[in-house]
Amino acid sequence: MVFYMRTTNVIVLPYDRAWKSAFEKIKKEIEGVIGDLIVDIEHVGSTSVEGLSAKPCIDIDVVIKDYSVFEDVVQKLETIGYIYEGDLGIKDREAFNYSNKPHLQTHHLYVCPQYSEELHRHVTFRDFLVNNNEAVKKYSLVKETAAKLFPNDIEKYIEYKSPCIEELYKQCGLK
Repeated sequence: MVFYMRTTNVIVLPYDRAWKSAFEKIKKEIEGVIGDLIVDIEHVGSTSVEGLSAKPCIDIDVVIKDYSVFEDVVQKLETIGYIYEGDLGIKDREAFNYSNKPHLQTHHLYVCPQYSEELHRHVTFRDFLVNNNEAVKKYSLVKETAAKLFPNDIEKYIEYKSPCIEELYKQCGLK
């Protein structure tokens, strides 16, 4: 069995319009097994923002009303190759790894109740960037620079771009 592994290599690419259709393909597969249990499926993260440079990995938040359906969601996602990993230290954001998905773009899958602060942060930041071209240009440049400086060190990449993210969070009311 092949598992998707989170890597330490950092590759940041210019925005690719194919990311939107890649998200739709993943969304369709997920909706096929848990559509009756969920509120929404959100494309979040940098690949969801037109014009924003990004690591070529689709970030997805599956929104549930509350945890009353969570066990059913886990069981049904298991039938299509997703493996529940826990919250990985982030409250109300449940992470899933996967196996046997060569037909889908590399992605991170999370399940969040609709009241999740992490879901709110993801959607608020995405929506801010979608509506702010200057922020997209600035953030893209920082990400591209960080990837060039630290191509084999994801921690230093994250550290380098953190001040920019903090500034953008303030601008969109997250901090």
